[in-house]
Amino acid sequence: MPRRKDIRRILILGSGPIVIGQACEFDYSGTQACKALRSEGFEVILVNSNPASIMTDPETANRTYVEPLTASVVEQIIEIERPDALLPTMGGQTALNISVELAESGILEKYNIELIGADLNAIKKAEDRNLFKIAMKNIGVDVCPSGIASNLQEAEIVGNEISSFPKIIRPAFTLGGSGGGIAYNQDEFLELCKTGLDASPVSQILIEKSLLGWKEFELEVMRDLSDNVVIICSIENVDPMGVHTGDSITVAPAQTLTDREYQRLRDYSISIIREIGVATGGSNIQFAINPNNGEIIVIEMNPRVSRSSALASKATGFPIAKIAALLAVGYRLDEIINDITGKTPACFEPSIDYVVTKIPRFAFEKFSGSSSILTTSMKSVGEAMAIGRCFEESFQKAIRSLETGLSGWGCDRVDQNVSSIELERLLRTPSPERIMHVRLAMKNGRSDNEIFSFSKIDPWFLSKLRNIVEAEDQLLNYENITQLEPNFLFKLKQLGFSDRQIAFALNTDELTIRARRTHLKILPVYKTVDTCASEFSSNTPYHYSTYERPAYNIDNDGNIIKNINLNELKNDNKNKILILGGGPNRIGQGIEFDYCCCHASYQAQEDDYTTIMINSNPETVSTDYDTSDILYFEPLTLEDVLNVIEFEEPYGIVVQFGGQTPLKLSLPIVNWLEKLENSKLRTKVLGTSPISIDLAEDREQFDKVLRRLDIRQPKNGLARTFEESLSVANKVGYPLVVRPSYVLGGRAMEIVYEQDELERYIKEAVNVEPDHPILIDQYLENAIEVDVDALCDVSKNVVIGGLMEHIEPAGIHSGDSACCLPSITLSAESIKTIKHWTKSLAIELDVVGLINLQFAVKRDDEGNEIVYIIEANPRASRTVPFVSKATGVPLAKIATQLLLGKTLKDIGLNQEPIPPLQAIKEAVMPFKRFPGSDSLLGPEMRSTGEVMGSAKTFGMAYAKSELAAGEGLPTSGFVFLSTHDRDKPALIPVAKKLIELGFSVLATSGTSNYLEKFDLNVERVLKVHEGRPNIEDMIRSGKVQLVINTPIGRQAIYDDKYLRKAALDYSVPTLTTLKGASAAVKGIEALQNQILSVSALQDIHS
Repeated sequence: MPRRKDIRRILILGSGPIVIGQACEFDYSGTQACKALRSEGFEVILVNSNPASIMTDPETANRTYVEPLTASVVEQIIEIERPDALLPTMGGQTALNISVELAESGILEKYNIELIGADLNAIKKAEDRNLFKIAMKNIGVDVCPSGIASNLQEAEIVGNEISSFPKIIRPAFTLGGSGGGIAYNQDEFLELCKTGLDASPVSQILIEKSLLGWKEFELEVMRDLSDNVVIICSIENVDPMGVHTGDSITVAPAQTLTDREYQRLRDYSISIIREIGVATGGSNIQFAINPNNGEIIVIEMNPRVSRSSALASKATGFPIAKIAALLAVGYRLDEIINDITGKTPACFEPSIDYVVTKIPRFAFEKFSGSSSILTTSMKSVGEAMAIGRCFEESFQKAIRSLETGLSGWGCDRVDQNVSSIELERLLRTPSPERIMHVRLAMKNGRSDNEIFSFSKIDPWFLSKLRNIVEAEDQLLNYENITQLEPNFLFKLKQLGFSDRQIAFALNTDELTIRARRTHLKILPVYKTVDTCASEFSSNTPYHYSTYERPAYNIDNDGNIIKNINLNELKNDNKNKILILGGGPNRIGQGIEFDYCCCHASYQAQEDDYTTIMINSNPETVSTDYDTSDILYFEPLTLEDVLNVIEFEEPYGIVVQFGGQTPLKLSLPIVNWLEKLENSKLRTKVLGTSPISIDLAEDREQFDKVLRRLDIRQPKNGLARTFEESLSVANKVGYPLVVRPSYVLGGRAMEIVYEQDELERYIKEAVNVEPDHPILIDQYLENAIEVDVDALCDVSKNVVIGGLMEHIEPAGIHSGDSACCLPSITLSAESIKTIKHWTKSLAIELDVVGLINLQFAVKRDDEGNEIVYIIEANPRASRTVPFVSKATGVPLAKIATQLLLGKTLKDIGLNQEPIPPLQAIKEAVMPFKRFPGSDSLLGPEMRSTGEVMGSAKTFGMAYAKSELAAGEGLPTSGFVFLSTHDRDKPALIPVAKKLIELGFSVLATSGTSNYLEKFDLNVERVLKVHEGRPNIEDMIRSGKVQLVINTPIGRQAIYDDKYLRKAALDYSVPTLTTLKGASAAVKGIEALQNQILSVSALQDIHS
């Protein structure tokens, strides 16, 4: 069946900001779908609110709307663009839910738009828990004993029918298990049912009998219009049921299924996709198997490209999103040629001859008060994937890919002492660390059967993990490297041991182990991900490393004729550029850096270089098989990167786009390249020297540079002991910003207002010592923070890319603050100073490429603006994609040209680009995922993603950004005000304006007394400890539409936490800074007086 000719324009909805449960997998799938459809001659209209995605680059679709993802906004775009069809399956749950809303409200019918890929009935049948249950009964597939509830009364009835605890609560139409969980008693049950009903857009929850301890599997399935169905990949969870699959360690292909069990899952999957009626494209189906008797139960089905689809695509090399998009426009599987082999059709099921392991990465340390126990509600912020020839190798590579300080599964530090009872508790409790506790149990003499009885991790996995422990025990018997037998060293490498682990065991360093390996010719070979287990020859440029014994061709007499080259790729000497990616997503280093790496590859290819990408993140566009000329799916460690450098011998290495990950490697790489034995490589780090990058990170060295350039900075000091900390603090003066000197994303950073808070911080939060000093800075209260992205070339020409004013005050982490471009309140004199200092520092630090600088602007007692520098980062920053979308100037591509030797004059960029509209970047916070954590903004970054709002006025741009972030501003109702005494004078204009705009103002006694002095009409409300009904009751009764709460100091923050929790539980927008409140007032005024309009990037920058 050829492609359809009756549709020409296709609307694709993205997934919006990066949130837990819906991350950059959907940028990857959406980008792939856009490219596939455009290559077939379709016009693609894209709507997505996330500026940090490749998907929202104006080159990806014909028409690109970076606008809020709501049904009403999408309807406006439909009215302008008049698409023929809507593809709802590429933007995760967000796109699916909006598509359902558009269909049910009659919008699609009104504009004669067809749903392709999955129709409304199929979506509802898969997503509606009750309809799914009925459908499964029709085809004889068992589901878990369960019931549906639409309110708390129904939930109690269903709960009583499923008499035993624990019970699982799963909300309908949500992502990543949001709002769900495991209830072990009646109180937890009622609480989870309430949050689940609130989280579900259709107020429906499924209450299931617990299958804790069962094995969990996923199958990725594809179907075409001719009813051809193929299984792309089977995935097995290492963790048993009870842990969300996004939070579990997973392995592909499934390892512990018998052939009979696999065939049953396969048959069930084919029956399910047919019964649900997903006519074309990919679906993800999850199963549970009872390890005692083999009973199979289907858990759920996603009738769309899912989070696991990216993993399955990267694991097999089969481009699921691309194929799904082509199937949606009429092609059959047998009509689509597999890009990887170039020969086989897409109806050939992928076959793989290696093992893939995915391990999630968490950020519980940023959400104090929240439990780190894993449940059915997803909490991981990213993931790493690794490929090896056996499970042990793949698993250890995945562990070191996480970049959490582990060099593998143990054998890299002294083991902790844990009591026997505590160890048993740790094995029973699903947590990010449980897999490390399994190792501890093995080291402590526990048998596999004992560990299985506590953890329910399948004995097959335990036996494989036992192989690693036994090899480690054998290694520890050797006293030094000369004793280490070559055969045993080779075995260690095959089991995935890193040079650093071996070095730890032998009390030496990793480069000594490397030299020994090289001498013994124990070197990695590179294999190819080709979808067909080498059955067909393949030109795919997608590789992983492993260790294989040498192989030889011999003649009839047994004489060696020649060595067989085990590498499945050739090393040609064309000009090659190696780009180091950003590794797994984490708070502080996310999709923005992947975006920059992709742009570097695209630009270098345009300039006729062969590009090589190293990365370990399966979610991203950078690890798509066609983003770079060559892809290495490898850990970003010194050992693995040096292996690729030695094999490929690139001309240059790009380190400034992948965040802290490549920067940490840059100096060790340079030091290694400068060794005499490596001089033949002629490889160099491109752009800003790692020495300059390190200088900017070194507080004492950077201070000297600032003094030399006469650039003002806040008073500060560096302390290496407890006593020194108190001395520096007294010299600088309170309040202070304190932080460790070696962190990313503001980790462990705090504002302290007095000495006892500083003492508590030093004792509890950080371990201050000579090797780990803390930085102590004057805190500039109520200062405006400013971000600058600038470009500098080899001729020392500097152009400002964008100067952004933060909406939240200095002291809120720049990644968590909204910011606007262009600036709206800064004086011309301050902007002039900021630009002058930016240029001076870029030249002084010998920057070639990008530099990001942060400034603070504070008024003195006379009202004059004083500029301070906070920090300089000679690398790409997380604001680069936002600035590029706002100005239409692709900063990362231009920076790449500068790295390759061009000047700004050559490129034609001689002055700062001016954004045609006011643009706002707003952060998206994950607080609902972490019950018990506080939503108060501070110096430690906690946002997972960002959105962008653009309009002619600041107020409308801000209102659009809040709507896109899921925090839509109210236009009427009640506002609750509660501020610290220091903030009360600045509260007056905010309160006045809110009353003018028709809002009723609520306040507790202290704030209301102050406001009444200025003749403002305020309704008093009780604090929680003053009686009932109080402010928490009013929030929980839906009587408050906006909360403004600005506590200062540790006690006030603690006292008002209940307020912010209630507001979070009931989705009431909450502002914890007065600058944020002022911006919100402008946004509300704009919504009351202006019409929200939409624009395509192609029109904005035409």
